[in-house]
Amino acid sequence: MAHENLASDVAGRPSDIESRSFETITRELAEMGKSVDPAVAHVVKRVIHTTADFSFADTLEFRPGVEVVAKTTEALAAGGVTIVTDTNMALAGISKPALKKLGDAALCYMADPDVAAAAKANGTTRAVASMDKACELEGPVIFAIGNAPTALLRIRELVEAGKLDPLLVVGVPVGFVNVVEAKDEIAASGMPSILARGRKGGSTIAAAIMNAMLYKVTRA
Repeated sequence: MAHENLASDVAGRPSDIESRSFETITRELAEMGKSVDPAVAHVVKRVIHTTADFSFADTLEFRPGVEVVAKTTEALAAGGVTIVTDTNMALAGISKPALKKLGDAALCYMADPDVAAAAKANGTTRAVASMDKACELEGPVIFAIGNAPTALLRIRELVEAGKLDPLLVVGVPVGFVNVVEAKDEIAASGMPSILARGRKGGSTIAAAIMNAMLYKVTRA
């Protein structure tokens, strides 16, 4: 009977379950005494919703300030933005209906044969070769990087060389080698960015951050 009551309690539309989850997140953040700027609360809470990890309330960093979220959201709402991911997992996680509704796009070059060939020829990672290929894109570009710190390092090199001018860099790779250092490089560059400082992150985090901004428009 207890199991039946529990099942009945959680049954309902996915949107109802999501709403209850966000209510729980809001309540528990308050109980922890964590203050989240209203301008970025929807981003922070969606990352927590994705991970059940409240530490992101402390480690997500918005540069040059929280206004970067509003500026990026406005650009997404205007359409014509291309989101480049470093994994097909992140690509799969970004809402396709929201992209279609706004006239934006998302892609990942990691599995492209020419990227594999370029990486082999130049002795680099596919992530580096993917960032090089992204230089060919026209219009505003957002990089959503959840796995490869080498992608972040290459983005900075390309920006310094005048080959890239990202609308935003979501720098949230996870791991132990060059992850913290790569995030530090993006922070030091001054380019618009959302970073998960420290070792935590991942493709799901990159997708969650993008979805938070897309949903801000499409679910308004």
